[in-house]
Amino acid sequence: MSTPHRTDRPKKQIHLAAHFPGVNNTTVWSDPASGSHIEFDSFVEFAQIAERGLFDFMFLAEGLRLREQAGEIYDLDVVGRPDTFTILAALAAVTEHLGLTGTINSTFNEPYEVARQFASLDHLSDGRAAWNVVTSWDAFTGENFRRGGYLPQGERYERARTFLDAATRLWDTWKGDEILADKASGEFLSTPAPGAFEHHDSQFDISGRFNVPRSPQGRPVIFQAGDSEEGRDFAAAKADAIFSRHSHLDDGQRFYVDVKGRLERFGRRHEDLLILPAATFVLADTDAEAVELAREIRLQQVSPATAIKLLEQLWNRDLSDHDPDGPLPTVDPSENDDLIAKGRASARSHGDRLEQAERWRAISQAKGLSTRETIVEVTGRQSFIGSAETIASTIDDFVQADAADGYILVPHITPGGLAPFVDHVVPLLQERGVFRTAYEGTTLRENLGLREPTR
Repeated sequence: MSTPHRTDRPKKQIHLAAHFPGVNNTTVWSDPASGSHIEFDSFVEFAQIAERGLFDFMFLAEGLRLREQAGEIYDLDVVGRPDTFTILAALAAVTEHLGLTGTINSTFNEPYEVARQFASLDHLSDGRAAWNVVTSWDAFTGENFRRGGYLPQGERYERARTFLDAATRLWDTWKGDEILADKASGEFLSTPAPGAFEHHDSQFDISGRFNVPRSPQGRPVIFQAGDSEEGRDFAAAKADAIFSRHSHLDDGQRFYVDVKGRLERFGRRHEDLLILPAATFVLADTDAEAVELAREIRLQQVSPATAIKLLEQLWNRDLSDHDPDGPLPTVDPSENDDLIAKGRASARSHGDRLEQAERWRAISQAKGLSTRETIVEVTGRQSFIGSAETIASTIDDFVQADAADGYILVPHITPGGLAPFVDHVVPLLQERGVFRTAYEGTTLRENLGLREPTR
């Protein structure tokens, strides 16, 4: 595939990251090649493969409650997810260059504790910490927390903005020269009041002293993952990078132009924000073999039982007696606002369920697909399919055409699924001169080419 791109500028350098997938039906946990998603050895192997490939960072999502469907634990995907900070802190000790990015929500936490945890992670990793700031939307997840799920969308983003402002104020209370540790004089501090802060706004009324000295990056690199109007504005105003869903060319270019176009409104430059979509890949010796392998993987990802569960999430009703090898249901989706799927953000993204069901029916009828085949067709997530040469060329073309600044890769096998990409695609990107042959800096911010934060 060859995609036109601007020829009046040097070729962009591609950023690559790796997402330890955890809970979602992209992960094929039942494949014989798949390992544990809980044991620390899996995280270590995954991170060290990414670092061998000179990736910018490893990404961990957040799961705060076991998902349910029709009142039962949803156990067709991976169930359970260890604590983000604990894993990243431990990985800091077994990696040297890899950035450590964690999702922590701003709905159920407090600025002081999160700022303290990320400043500590930045110290432990010598400047490799990054925070993916998300809001949490559902009362079901909120039941696990004192704060609950009471915030409507507008207030969630208002809280996220003020949460990040408060955390930034805390990080900036230390300038970096407060610790003397002069053994001769017995003076440890150069100032009597390090870390003093006050922060008062619509969400927080806090004051005191922040107790973690300034970390190597000063602040962690800030990611944002929301795709709503509020989320895009939040990213344009505050984030260093966006973790988006727009991994295809046209869709990615539209998103790229939209979000980059918002930066000037917030006094920021084009290069102050990186667009990094999540992307899957299927790699084989030839393009034809990769296409066949991709079909086999999709059938693993959408088993007959999974097809029914995904069908229920759109229809929002019990369809446990439905035949996955038969046609789509003739009954229409339930318009009940009480979702059959609990704790799953994608279940509310269908919008108008009847309209979406009609679209699925049209695809099914036009292509003669069964229910399972329709689900495979409409929920496809595979972004890059082909030989190593094809994938390297496509990723390079997409980045040069401003569909992204790089990609966060999500292999379907954990922990070893990233290795074929590192061993076969990365060298081709290096031959093209669009991917590093060694880490450029010591901090994640330096490797991402981002400016030092202003205070």
